[in-house]
Amino acid sequence: MKKLIKSITCLALVAALVASLAGCAKLNYVTNGTITAIQEVKSGDWKNAGKDGEADAAAEEDVSVLDKPFEAGTYGGVEFKSLEDVANYYVEAYNYTKTLTAQYKDADGNTKTFYKLLGTEDLQVGDVMIDGKANSTINSLVPSIVGPMFDANSWSLVPSGSREPEYDNNLDDNTRKNDNDYRTSAFKAEYILDANVVDNGDGTITLTIQPKQEELAFRGEGPQGSFFEVLGDITGAVKSITVLSFTEGDASDNVKVMYKGGTGSVTIDTKTKEIVSAHYTMVANVDVTHACIAIIKDKSASVKITYTNEYPASDEYLKERRGITRL
Repeated sequence: MKKLIKSITCLALVAALVASLAGCAKLNYVTNGTITAIQEVKSGDWKNAGKDGEADAAAEEDVSVLDKPFEAGTYGGVEFKSLEDVANYYVEAYNYTKTLTAQYKDADGNTKTFYKLLGTEDLQVGDVMIDGKANSTINSLVPSIVGPMFDANSWSLVPSGSREPEYDNNLDDNTRKNDNDYRTSAFKAEYILDANVVDNGDGTITLTIQPKQEELAFRGEGPQGSFFEVLGDITGAVKSITVLSFTEGDASDNVKVMYKGGTGSVTIDTKTKEIVSAHYTMVANVDVTHACIAIIKDKSASVKITYTNEYPASDEYLKERRGITRL
């Protein structure tokens, strides 16, 4: 029974994280998902379930995950002397690509002007660790909670607020301290941890960039938020879980999100500086401490969230997921 109650913490937190990321997900899914998990776990066999494991340490050194280090040189006719040149070229390509639009027909048959480059998205939730240990039964339940909540969509280059350029910003959001226009990139050279450039030999080059680690990132801001689509402030979602409390402080003190190890690769036509394809993998490690549910006190939990965006989305993906057809 103790294992059962401990499992509720991680399951509720996973649901809250997905609700925060998906945007359109309703927070009542958190409660519904938790109740479903409780019922399923009650019928399980806990005697031999589980295995040893270790949670990722948020304080671990920020190191490059790239196979190839940066080398100054000329690639596809473009000279890169430093990581600053890589950042500047990426920003130029991002900004130009977001000036390009195309005509689409939406699910209702209306003709719409969207960005030319639209992508796919996917969310993966790794093993949930409770007090440093993973349990196979707990983790087998995670997809049943995450699946109904995450409805894969199609957006423009991340970070993004919309498929439609006129809405790709938060300028009308009075809840935000900073105004962000996602039609232009806020990424800076100082945000790069590592990068490399490859000449593809076909008139395109590929930039692969790893931004520096960051805690509690916001869309359009900082090393991670200006490069990826991030979770934002998840503490509000966690606070909505009424069965969850903390022995010390509140959700703001005990829920930590560290973004590190994510990378993005963009392939650019050097004649036009248009991004013709891209792949972004955002990685966030979420750690919760001093969590309490019912009689279980002062427990820790951690989970790894991986969010990927692939461009361009296929015609099949757009049609199946969003009912969108390219004209």
